[in-house]
Amino acid sequence: MESSRVRQTDPAALAPVGTLLREWRAARRASQLDLALSAGISTRHLSCIETGKAQPGRELLARLADALDMPLRERNALLLAAGYAPAYPESALHAVSLARIDQAIDAILAQQEPYPAFLINRQWDVLRENAAAVRVNRAVLGRDSAHRNIMRQFFDPADLRSAIANWEEVAGELVHHLHDRVAAAPTDASARALLDEVLAYPGVPAHWRLRDLSRAPSPLLTTQLRSGEVVLRFFSTITTFAMPRDVTLDELHIECCFPVDEDTAAHCRALARAD
Repeated sequence: MESSRVRQTDPAALAPVGTLLREWRAARRASQLDLALSAGISTRHLSCIETGKAQPGRELLARLADALDMPLRERNALLLAAGYAPAYPESALHAVSLARIDQAIDAILAQQEPYPAFLINRQWDVLRENAAAVRVNRAVLGRDSAHRNIMRQFFDPADLRSAIANWEEVAGELVHHLHDRVAAAPTDASARALLDEVLAYPGVPAHWRLRDLSRAPSPLLTTQLRSGEVVLRFFSTITTFAMPRDVTLDELHIECCFPVDEDTAAHCRALARAD
């Protein structure tokens, strides 16, 4: 049985390679001169590629993708647009090639007990969570979330949003990250669709529809969850995979929640004992 594959995209559905390069260059706020110098080519050559007058080779496309810091999925799309086969596979986590990584993910999630931890993909879908995440969610909502997507959970008034004491602070930060994702990955239609969806929920401030360039994301954000008379306070850390050579790994991260205070830690321990 095949354990890994490259998901093919219809080249006819892709923009020309020159158009893709211009979009990514604009997203990175790089001039033709900037990109040409980084990739070790002349601005004339780059201009010819962007206008379709010259056909870049695979090695040159790799240098351009490196200079633009493109994710692996978008590197594959760039290669396809130029008529080449994708360079990076996209494997299922249960595939033999990723078996060790799969085990490591489960170990990290389990080790985070009795505090929540999640495995999340690039669309902010929750692929896995530990038992603590389920316990805390049920403690604050009285049930499981209606959504398997972090953004929808935090923006839907009928979901986790109703239990977040500092919702505007947390949701504003999430919108900031989502705007940054849309700006940084111009070909990612799913990120744009998700941004439009969460902004359409009721009670979302109108000014969140515009990307705020005046500030950087907060280095530490506390999420406050109401559980009856108790407020649970958590901060999060993000773990990514170093030097991924697979699209799946490139797009995954693990979010681990840690208690801000002893009251939160004690409440989590009590929930675990009662489980």
